[in-house]
Amino acid sequence: MSDTAPAQPPLVLNIQYTKDLSFEVPNAPAIYTVLRSAPQVNINLDVQVRKIQEDAQVFEVTLAARAEATMPPANANGSTDEKPMVVFIADLAYSGIFTLNGVPENQQEPILLVECPRLLFPFARNILADVTRDGGFPPVMLGPIDFVGLWQARRAQMAPTVANA
Repeated sequence: MSDTAPAQPPLVLNIQYTKDLSFEVPNAPAIYTVLRSAPQVNINLDVQVRKIQEDAQVFEVTLAARAEATMPPANANGSTDEKPMVVFIADLAYSGIFTLNGVPENQQEPILLVECPRLLFPFARNILADVTRDGGFPPVMLGPIDFVGLWQARRAQMAPTVANA
């Protein structure tokens, strides 16, 4: 028998939760009578990380998703003056509290911005689909997200001049 404690995994998801959820149908009830086809849905995703314990490697990671559905103006006679009508707006902030055990600081960023949101994504996807369906619309089904690509794009935006140095 060994007296050593079992090794802790490098990444632990302590808890996950809906931090904020908003669903709005600004043109109800009229939108339900004029909407004849599936609306155009624009999706914006963001990942936010916040250290919540200074003396430990404990972080809150939030996957923020915004789905805004619109339909073309009723007078689609080629005029560009009219704005599309908003069908619905769904905002979701889905979070998890993660503990990193023994992960060197230079390896924390990809774990927090890629692996953590990858673990949260299926749950956020289901919530967004349920809330839009329960709102009387076709469910918004988010496709697979390239979190590595999002992380690399964020890094490129933050340090465009470092690459040229």
